Amino acid sequence: MSKRWLFLSAAAVLIVVSLALVLLPGHKSGEEVKAEAGSAATEPPATSSSPADSPSPTRTSTASARATTASKKPSATPSARATTKKPTATSATKTRQQASGTAPLAGRIRPGVTYRGVATFYDADGGGACLYDPSGDVMTGAMNTADYESSKACGAYVLVHAANGATITVRITNECPGDCAPGQIDLSAQAFAKLAAPSAGRIPITWNLASPSTSDTISIRYKTGSTPYWCGIQAIGHRNPLARLEVGVGSGWRQLERTDYNYFISEDGSGCGGAIRLTDIYGEQLTIPALAVRANVTQHTQVQFAKH
Repeated sequence: MSKRWLFLSAAAVLIVVSLALVLLPGHKSGEEVKAEAGSAATEPPATSSSPADSPSPTRTSTASARATTASKKPSATPSARATTKKPTATSATKTRQQASGTAPLAGRIRPGVTYRGVATFYDADGGGACLYDPSGDVMTGAMNTADYESSKACGAYVLVHAANGATITVRITNECPGDCAPGQIDLSAQAFAKLAAPSAGRIPITWNLASPSTSDTISIRYKTGSTPYWCGIQAIGHRNPLARLEVGVGSGWRQLERTDYNYFISEDGSGCGGAIRLTDIYGEQLTIPALAVRANVTQHTQVQFAKH
């Protein structure tokens, strides 16, 4: 065998061995090994990403991250709807009631409002511009013309506070015209004496609308001269200020005009002797069955407004 042939045989064996090593499974080239080494150097150890071994306070799951984002991200559509939503009739009514101190039919004297003025006194007997009968209850007052408001204050109860801490509840039965300024109440002498010595003559006060406890019910009186063809109707003893008086006409109700002497007048006689519906400043309505037209006679009922 020649040397040349031996050399060629050895070279062939080396080539076969090299090819076998390259084709073996799991083997990686030098370039692959370098690449993996570089990757291993830049990636953190597996233990550093394990929540159980090393919890991270800033890490959240995908679901948690979505929930957090949703709670923080404002929704443009709902807010736009809320801004442009038109109020319904019900919501508008509620707004009006809230703005008026829950008494949508109140005049100048409103619940929840404190009024400032002065108190003076006069010899009162319970009668006056409201045309109530004189009585033994003289814890009464005459309201200044502005707050009297053409008899809207008639029958209202007000709690009067003096600067010394004394208080008294009086019923408005009269008007104090002339020099009485807005906020002023001309009390009966007996009511004034509950607040200060009569020698004081005039004292600063605050007052507010009251809705007192009472076991009395409302009475109705037809004015002198009333007939089925013309009548004046008065409500007496109502706990809260009266806003409206209506009479039954056919299948409906007719609101009567209120005079400054505290009677509601039916000029043409419609409703005279029929059912009567009363409404207080809070909107409560009381219906009184038909009463005969009996001029200047106080007729008792079984109804009274709720306490506020």
